[in-house]
Amino acid sequence: MSVALITGASSGFGLAITRRWLAAGHRVVGVARRADRLAALADELGPRFRPHALDVRDHAGLVALAATEPFDVLVNNAGLALGLGKVPQADLVDWDTMIATNCTALAHLTRAVVPGMVERGRGHVVNLGSIASTHAYPGGNVYGASKAFVRQFSANLRADLLGTGLRVTLVEPAAARTEFAQVRFKGDDARADAVYDGFEPLSAEDVAEAVVWALNQPPHVNVGVIELWPTAQVPGGPAYHRVARPG
Repeated sequence: MSVALITGASSGFGLAITRRWLAAGHRVVGVARRADRLAALADELGPRFRPHALDVRDHAGLVALAATEPFDVLVNNAGLALGLGKVPQADLVDWDTMIATNCTALAHLTRAVVPGMVERGRGHVVNLGSIASTHAYPGGNVYGASKAFVRQFSANLRADLLGTGLRVTLVEPAAARTEFAQVRFKGDDARADAVYDGFEPLSAEDVAEAVVWALNQPPHVNVGVIELWPTAQVPGGPAYHRVARPG
């Protein structure tokens, strides 16, 4: 039985991964900001789920948590997008929140957990990225840049850990129906629902299936990058701003 530390464990991908890992007979320490939701999950999921209410931007809290027990798996899932404002109109507070959560917190928690894994000679880090890391869209600016950081950090982490026995996997989903859009549009449910109108997006369970598959590979196999798309979605083509020709 192994123990996984999963951030953003109270909803979406994090909750689906938590359920799958517990169902496989393992233990999970689940991190999220919403203490009430974590408490309800602890009642539902049983003693192999240990809740830990923490904002991942709390560096001291991350370091303290990393020291509580030896973790075999780290799933850096906590992250968010805020707004779709283009650069001239974007909210700097939203930008700072995305960078602090998607980049800084992920890096800090990885730095806190990985040394223990190296010492024990085993461990697996799974980072949840996004297809936005390589596929730009209007209004995606800092969110896409933050996920490009996750992509490059994952690649460089894998290089740094060569010879240690540790594995690093990056999972990059495309459109998936979770609370992601509600968070991006700050509770505007109608706008969030419109994102998925007319096609079937990925589910949280689809992403959890991919994560657990990567975790279950034999120790000599490292699944580096998984890119997941709904069948009904492809990368966008070039964008053009066209103007009418005079005359």
